[in-house]
Amino acid sequence: MMAIQIGEHRIGVGGNTFIVAEIGVNHDGKIDRALELVQIASDCGADAVKLQIFQAEMLMHQSVNFAEYQEKSTVDASPREMLKRYELSDEDLSHLVDAIRGAGMLPLATPFSMRDVLRIEALALPAIKIASPDLVNWPLLRAASQSGLPLLVSTGASNINEISSSIAWLRGWGSTFALLHCTSCYPTPFVEANLCWISELKLRFDVPIGFSDHTTDNISGSLAVAAGACIVEKHLTYDRNAPGPDHSASADPEQFAQYVRLIRLADRMMGKPGKHVLDIEKDVRSVSRQSLVAARDLRPGQVIREEDLIVQRPGTGIPASALPFLVGKRATQRIRGGEMISWKTVCDAA
Repeated sequence: MMAIQIGEHRIGVGGNTFIVAEIGVNHDGKIDRALELVQIASDCGADAVKLQIFQAEMLMHQSVNFAEYQEKSTVDASPREMLKRYELSDEDLSHLVDAIRGAGMLPLATPFSMRDVLRIEALALPAIKIASPDLVNWPLLRAASQSGLPLLVSTGASNINEISSSIAWLRGWGSTFALLHCTSCYPTPFVEANLCWISELKLRFDVPIGFSDHTTDNISGSLAVAAGACIVEKHLTYDRNAPGPDHSASADPEQFAQYVRLIRLADRMMGKPGKHVLDIEKDVRSVSRQSLVAARDLRPGQVIREEDLIVQRPGTGIPASALPFLVGKRATQRIRGGEMISWKTVCDAA
């Protein structure tokens, strides 16, 4: 399966999980709050911090309605009015990107229009995240692909045919990309996480697969890694009870730190591809594997039958797997019952 490169991170099977702290709009439109979240992400061990770049008036038509989860968490009269408060200026974005890099992490961003893609290019970000609703946004996908940057494409609220169509576009444009399994519900009940879709996407499309996590369970990220995810994205907040559309579906600093620790544990437990005998297994292998032993005394020249053999530990003689090859050979010398047979004491039958 292919891998993608984002900055110094090679993302694919066998590598460490690429953990993205999604700030989104949890900065409340305040640069100081955004910088606080960057520091929290760094302290928790994230690899990247993701921003959202948008202009409310360009993104939202006047007829748009709130999603149910948004309506419950905002006092604004309209989605456009709500998002307007969360816009960050180019100066603020530049300041944030510098802070993210200064903390040793990679800055990423989600654009919501072709103009936003240009802002990402101006910031020299190493990759572009595509939000789930834009999986089928042909103009935005094309603009993002034309940047030449790797794309992380979320698949929430889409069916397999829509994903297939989008992948055909991306491959036609020569894009480098990964897919992120996602459930577009904020927060996502744990029974709706459908982590089995990670392996389904991997097998069907042969691209790196990640998980954009909207659950509130600390274990979900590590379970996604066990299911085959090599990227995990999670919303980060300073307070899950703060007013705003995404805080309640996010992880607070303590939760995010535990979330990262569990993913790193899963990374270590997953290991590297390529099944082989481990050094720590060799002792048990030698002691508990089986060898072929004479069940009774065998005289020189006697043809060995299966009933002349038993299988016993340890595995230091002829292995039990060789029984079909040993049957029919002749003993070249006397072999006592209970004696472990060696190839030196047998020969081919004449």
